[in-house]
Amino acid sequence: MLTRRIIACLDVRDGRVVKGVQFVDIIDAGDPAELALRHAAGGADEIVLLDITASHEGRATLLDTVRRTAEQLFIPFTVGGGIRTLSDAAAVFDAGADKVSLNSAALQTPELISAIGAEYGSQAVVIAIDARRDAQAQDAVRSARVFTHGGRRDAGRTVVDWAREAELRGAGEILLTSMDADGTRAGFDCALTAAVSRAVNIPVIASGGAGTVEHFRQVFTDGCADAALAASIFHFGVSSARALKEQLAAQQIPVRLPC
Repeated sequence: MLTRRIIACLDVRDGRVVKGVQFVDIIDAGDPAELALRHAAGGADEIVLLDITASHEGRATLLDTVRRTAEQLFIPFTVGGGIRTLSDAAAVFDAGADKVSLNSAALQTPELISAIGAEYGSQAVVIAIDARRDAQAQDAVRSARVFTHGGRRDAGRTVVDWAREAELRGAGEILLTSMDADGTRAGFDCALTAAVSRAVNIPVIASGGAGTVEHFRQVFTDGCADAALAASIFHFGVSSARALKEQLAAQQIPVRLPC
């Protein structure tokens, strides 16, 4: 059985890690390089750094921040935000990233997924989907919408349909963030995660809502997730990836325990 991955997320704005609730009420969480090193040493399987205002501000990714963070890491490192072209992706890879995460740009130019995959391999292309349920819809999961530009714009696509297209275009993974659950520590959106996981044949990373060990167990079982990403519970000392993995292993969830 494949092990489930625990991924620590660094949402970066102006070179600092920040965290909010449902994409607002932002507070400072620390220096990205320092936090990346701490999470890696604490047992995280991977690190994801998202420059959360690059698309909204129309600028490139903060390469100095990426480079400085990559120098601290010995585990896979994904970077997203402000990557609009193949040359943007190349610059991020040159700065030390192992994978790139595409969101707004992939929706605007879907061919970018194939272009980066052809140059660097599909395993290096992660499609980030910021999802929000439609509370008025009869099927709130199937009608969940994709949002872009840091959750500011409705992309006019449903989550499941876009995940399927992204896979067909060559994406290697889906990073699915529930905007409704983000930062609440009330649990992942397992129903939405399961719907996407069943619709595609590539790994799905669940994001948004992590607060307890039980939430991780649920998203790996009920949500069918291949990996789970968290920020708040790691940044503010609620748990470490090592402690989380030990508790998951005790509940028969296959994880890679650090030495």
